[in-house]
Amino acid sequence: MNPLTTSAFDLPDRLDAKADPALIADDERHFAAIAECLEESIAELTGRLDAERRAPGGMGRQAMDRDAEIHRLTSRLRTLRRFGLDLCLGHMVGADDAEPVYVGRLGLTDSTGRRLLVDWRSPAAEPFFGATHANPMGLASRRRYRWTRGRISDYWDEVFTEGGFAGHAALDDQSAFIASLGGDRSPRMRDVLGTIQADQDAIIRAGSRGALVVDGGPGTGKTVVALHRSAYLLYSDPRLGHRRGGVLFVGPHEPYLGYVADVLPSLGEEGVQTCTLRDLVPEGAAATEEADPEVARLKSSAALVKAIETAVRFYEEPPAKGMTVTTHWSGVRLEPDDWAAAFDAAEPGTPHNEARDQVWEELLTIIVDKHGDDVPPEQLRRSLPRNRELAAAFNGAWPLLEATDLVGDLWTVPAYLRMCAPWLGPDEVRALQRADAQAWTVSDLPLLDAARQRLGDPEAFRRKRRHRAVMAAQRERMEQVVDNLVNAVADSGADGDDGEGLVTMLRGQDARVSLADESEVPVADPDVLAGPFAHVVVDEAQELTDAQWQMLLLRCPSRSFTIVGDRAQARHGFTESWRERLERVGFDRIEQASLSVNYRTPEEIMAEAEPVIRAVLPDANVPVSIRGGGLPVVHGDVSERDTILDDWLAAHPEGVACVIGDPSFRSTARVRSLAPELTKGLEFDLVVLVDPEAFGTGVGGAVDRYVAMTRATRRLVVLTSS
Repeated sequence: MNPLTTSAFDLPDRLDAKADPALIADDERHFAAIAECLEESIAELTGRLDAERRAPGGMGRQAMDRDAEIHRLTSRLRTLRRFGLDLCLGHMVGADDAEPVYVGRLGLTDSTGRRLLVDWRSPAAEPFFGATHANPMGLASRRRYRWTRGRISDYWDEVFTEGGFAGHAALDDQSAFIASLGGDRSPRMRDVLGTIQADQDAIIRAGSRGALVVDGGPGTGKTVVALHRSAYLLYSDPRLGHRRGGVLFVGPHEPYLGYVADVLPSLGEEGVQTCTLRDLVPEGAAATEEADPEVARLKSSAALVKAIETAVRFYEEPPAKGMTVTTHWSGVRLEPDDWAAAFDAAEPGTPHNEARDQVWEELLTIIVDKHGDDVPPEQLRRSLPRNRELAAAFNGAWPLLEATDLVGDLWTVPAYLRMCAPWLGPDEVRALQRADAQAWTVSDLPLLDAARQRLGDPEAFRRKRRHRAVMAAQRERMEQVVDNLVNAVADSGADGDDGEGLVTMLRGQDARVSLADESEVPVADPDVLAGPFAHVVVDEAQELTDAQWQMLLLRCPSRSFTIVGDRAQARHGFTESWRERLERVGFDRIEQASLSVNYRTPEEIMAEAEPVIRAVLPDANVPVSIRGGGLPVVHGDVSERDTILDDWLAAHPEGVACVIGDPSFRSTARVRSLAPELTKGLEFDLVVLVDPEAFGTGVGGAVDRYVAMTRATRRLVVLTSS
């Protein structure tokens, strides 16, 4: 479709009244201007991007700035090409304004400076999302569009003043958001930016200092808020830009991340790092669940995570006995005080393996100073690394450590665990021991993460040593080159300032260093999830243990968090308040917001789900559904599963379903098969719940049943074995 020659509206026959030119002619003209501007913008961006890529890379900050500009241009170009006219979400008219303001996924200005779209995250767009009849925020009216395959398939008008009725279609009984709730779901979260509600928008636009807790039950839009808040904060808060730390978004499991994968790119934001807690540690992918609940409980403690510091300190104790270092020229006595002085050279906060280099350099300085002036200091210093006696003593005093070895020793050496965690009783120490030190479980991940953060990269010291060796060899080669150039200049008989300036420059030490090629030096790939991040968003946060919270706090020293969850959906129980939980794990500034309207789950389904959770949690924050689906919950026998699914698929050419609790069912293109604990954050048109009583007893079983039931947006079928 060419938007310049084809109408942006493709309304079905039943909406003929909305196709009246008197109602949409102004929109058509504005869309034509947007289409022209988009074409010009894409051409301009393509040219600028090509020019940047052809330009010399430069060095240092210049190279970084060039790379950042290429990333920025590429990201914007990708967004413009991803969408067309559907960049536009709708428009609003102020009570005192004659011209509507059009709101888009990003801002768009034509060549004359006319603002065609305001970015949805800008203050100017706030009334579009936040206006209500109780607080119209200065609006006379608002129009929202529904886009289907690049054209408008419906639109809704809302009027806030008596004068706002002119020029609008007959107003719908439901808002755009309510009307969209009954639409078919898809394997990935649908675009909902145009239907953000006022209560959600207020949370999205809240400040980022400290921790903001967003508490809400099923269907209240917690995930929508979390995702859109990530994009909003990166746009609005200068402290959170990508080069200032960026945003980390943590979801509960891989199916969830796959479900929401399209949301942030659709908001024009590709810089948010998304992951699960397992992804933060290399061992997470293969880690199994802890079989013993008591062991899992012990490892969930933040105190055990903090014991990693003691475990590392054990390997940072200077030798208590002195030694003599024999050089080619004489012997040098190293006393315990000398070792202690070298160990004190490690800068506070430097990871153990990286601090090793600082300790080693200080130790060499001490030996050189003690040796005297009969040998050139640099000659002596170069010889010391080849001293096997010194190397062996240093390796024993400050060894290179692997996180897996350190944590594995806790589970196989009882004396080591007792030393690092003296509060553990004998039975608890025995319970934590295991035969295979590195049979990693999910409960081990916070300790592995803390160890890796505290130890740093064990290859760092070796890389630095290789770096120095490569650079020394290059400098030696360059000294020869410089000497040859200097001699060549002298032999040519060059005189005057040019010759003298060249000779002076070539003889300068800075020039010799700059001529060395660092491209030969091996560089490690950075761990993009290691942080630090300027802000962390956590969805389904009610499930995190104290130990898991430490993984995230390590990555965000500013304690700037958006924490999204529902205490009633905690599989292991959540009896305290959010404030009590978060203060205990290390937060200080905590604000809370609540979402209480269930936009997703029909009231017929909630009527059956609510008693399930209230049976174990009488004070559960169960949200109020605002719509009825007209379909009662169906109960039947497991033998009916395939018939129910086949009938539904035949009657619904679009939409998705999920079978929960039946591992014998294999997922298909439109029907997922999931365990109940992997359904959090997801939604489906049809949910077939198989033997829910088998999910377990107590709080955990009730939560799994409650969560599974509330994934349905249209129909819930509960099947039991006969």
